[in-house]
Amino acid sequence: MKYDAKLGKEVQDHLVELGVETPMNGGYEHNVEYVGNKFRDIMEKIGCDMDDDSMRDSPNRVASMFFDELFSGMDYNKFPRCTTFENKMAFDSMVVQKNIIVKSVCEHHFQTIYGKCHVSYIPAANGFVIGLSKLNRVVNFFARRPQVQERLTEQVFRALQLILGTDNVAVYMECDHFCVKARGVEDVNSSMVTSRLGGAFFDDEKTRSEFMQIVWGMNRC
Repeated sequence: MKYDAKLGKEVQDHLVELGVETPMNGGYEHNVEYVGNKFRDIMEKIGCDMDDDSMRDSPNRVASMFFDELFSGMDYNKFPRCTTFENKMAFDSMVVQKNIIVKSVCEHHFQTIYGKCHVSYIPAANGFVIGLSKLNRVVNFFARRPQVQERLTEQVFRALQLILGTDNVAVYMECDHFCVKARGVEDVNSSMVTSRLGGAFFDDEKTRSEFMQIVWGMNRC
């Protein structure tokens, strides 16, 4: 995948200005050895035999997973390149990308968040359309960090408004939270829904209804 650190910085500054950035200390450091050693200490404290051949390499495996997979979205140098094209055909109707898989981690208990995101936008007549897979990549970037679903929804929404140059963006997300399913109340049936609507999706009842009917129709399938 190709990255765009410059765009990443613009998006980060935008989210900071709006007050919706993930709490960060500015100390991101890709150090597998350091994190692996810390995780080894945790495993030892909960009673794991670190001389066992099944567990011996687990700390470094976990550390690599943190940096390269689960929390790669903490590094804005890895923000995806978002190819856009002039809207030469003056397309002014709804574009919907359905069923984008969300895989994230709850920042409160570091349990899995798993679900789907549905994204839509209406291109400005003199604006841009975006390469379709880039919508998936933006969702995935913000999911790959410690998160709460409300903020994740807002970050995807605000980033796409900035990238696309239009207020006409809608984001709908439904996820299972394993901090609820696997611990605490242990409710295996509940899920969480969040949505964020901008521009015509918020102001125009017909546009909003069309988008929500698409989403609800998918959820009934």
